[in-house]
Amino acid sequence: MEIVVNGRNSEISERFREHVEEKLLRLEKYDARQKINRVEVEVTHEKNPRQHDKAAKVEMTLRSRGPAVRAEAASTDQHSALDAAIDKLESRLRKAGDRRRIHHGDKRPTSVAEATASLPIEDLVLDEPSSDEVPWTKVGPIDVQGESPLVVREKTHQGSPMTLEQALYEMELVGHDFFLFLEKDSMRPSVVYLRKGYDYGVIHLDVVD
Repeated sequence: MEIVVNGRNSEISERFREHVEEKLLRLEKYDARQKINRVEVEVTHEKNPRQHDKAAKVEMTLRSRGPAVRAEAASTDQHSALDAAIDKLESRLRKAGDRRRIHHGDKRPTSVAEATASLPIEDLVLDEPSSDEVPWTKVGPIDVQGESPLVVREKTHQGSPMTLEQALYEMELVGHDFFLFLEKDSMRPSVVYLRKGYDYGVIHLDVVD
């Protein structure tokens, strides 16, 4: 398992790199199933003294034969942030293992499609914006309504068509509350997202000329 540790706004000592390797030994028990080949660790230090409780942030990405697993945590120092990030990473690996055991056993979990089939259509769409008149402003290449600042960030990811169940599985691995994917059966761009509690919603996009 290759371990890469990089620092942002600071140098990473050899002692801390060794500490990271020692902590990552906790993940060895998952290696037989995941075939972990690389773990990327990025440590960021916040220079703003007002952000003392988040002075250090650790972001971890685990590369394996399956989908990437990600976790991040912030704390007063890089050691405690590392501990918290590894806890999250281990929790997601454990859930992934549990999900595989359930799928290969007799008890198949209810799919997202089955769980949302009986819901009214208004429960499967995002909330509509307020009808109140709010002035529009220009931020970067797009128009923005209201006076709140907006950070425009664009990302492009590679992906293959997948089922709703696989999309939900990968969303849990990266710890996000939504996941964009191409639905395998219909080949429609789709988003699965976390609703209140432990419910999930699905949005499909019908592409028309």
